[in-house]
Amino acid sequence: MSANKKLRIKKRGYPLPTGITLFKEGINFSIFARHATRVTLVVEHLPQGADRPVRHEFAFDPVENRTGDMWHMLLPTHRQDFSYGYRVDGPSGNGHSYDYRRILIDPFCRELLPRKWAEPAQYGVKPCCRIVNHDFDWGNDRPLKTPLSETIIYELHVRGFTRDASSGVKAPGTYLGIIEKIPYLKELGVTAVELMPVTQFDENDTVFINPQTGERLKNFWGYNPVSFFALNTGYAENPDRAVDEFRTMVKALHKAGIEVFLDMVYNHTGEGGYQGTTSSFRGLDNSIYYLLDQNQEYLNFSGCGNTMNCNHPIVRSLIKESLRYWVTEMHVDGFRFDLA
Repeated sequence: MSANKKLRIKKRGYPLPTGITLFKEGINFSIFARHATRVTLVVEHLPQGADRPVRHEFAFDPVENRTGDMWHMLLPTHRQDFSYGYRVDGPSGNGHSYDYRRILIDPFCRELLPRKWAEPAQYGVKPCCRIVNHDFDWGNDRPLKTPLSETIIYELHVRGFTRDASSGVKAPGTYLGIIEKIPYLKELGVTAVELMPVTQFDENDTVFINPQTGERLKNFWGYNPVSFFALNTGYAENPDRAVDEFRTMVKALHKAGIEVFLDMVYNHTGEGGYQGTTSSFRGLDNSIYYLLDQNQEYLNFSGCGNTMNCNHPIVRSLIKESLRYWVTEMHVDGFRFDLA
C-alpha cells in the first residue's frame, strides 16, 4: 500500500474509549502513551488465497492523532479479519524503556492470536491483537448469586484438572474437558469452581530447566500475564474457538448450579525485569505502568520482577474495565486477586 493511499484512508479518530472500538464510520484505535514521541499502528491480514500475511503500518500524526496522553486513529473499514499492534518510540532515561522495533500488545485488546499449548509466542515480534467476536448464544444464562455462606469452592488448573488420561474426558486439559467433569463436581457438592489464571501468558518464557534431562521447563501455572483480557487459547481444544469454548463451559457450569470464579493477577506482569520480554506495558510507558525506585529499577514487591502501578488512573481504569469484561461478556461470577 502506498504512503499516499495510507494518508487518504486514515482519519483522526477518537481518544475514547481506550482500545479498539467499532463505529459506523470504521474502526477506532486509541492507546495511552504519555511520554511517547512516535506511535505507529501495525496491521496484518491474510488475503484470500495467500500463504503469507500482508502488513501495513500507519503512523500517528502527533498533532492530528493525539489528544493529551491518548494517541488515536480511525480506519474507515469494517473488516475484522486482521491482527494489530503498536510500535512506540520515546525518550531514553528517567525510567523509559522504548524500543521502536518491538510490536506491542494493546493492553485493552480482548483477544490475541491463537496458539496451541507450548507453541512459540510472537509477543513483541508481530501484531498479535485481534477483535473478539461477541456473537454467542447465552440463552437464559444468568448469575447464580449463591450466598457466600453456602458456597463451596473447588480450585483447579484448567489444563492440569483433566490433562491426565485418568480423567477419562474426550478433550483433556481444556475448557470443554471441565464440562465433562461436572457430574464429579456435583457429587462433591461443589457450588463454584475457581480457575487458576486463564488470561494469556507465555508458558515458554522461563529460565528453569529439568536438572536430569536439561530440557527447558514450562511455566505451567500462568501467574505471569501478558494481558488482563485475552483468554489463554492453549487451554482450548480448538485455539481458534477458545472464547466460545470458554463461554460454553461457563454456560454448562451455570446450568449445573456451579459458579465460575477467576484467579486474576494484576499486581505484576509477565514482562518481568528489564531483561524480560517487552511485549506491552514496558514499551508503551514503563515509568507509568510500573513502580520504579529512585534509580529507575523495578520495585519488586511481587517477587516476579516488577510491580504494576495500580494507583495510577490509567492502570486502575485498565483493571476495572477488565473486570467488567469478564463479568458482562464472559459471564464470570467472581474473582480471587493474586497477592491482594
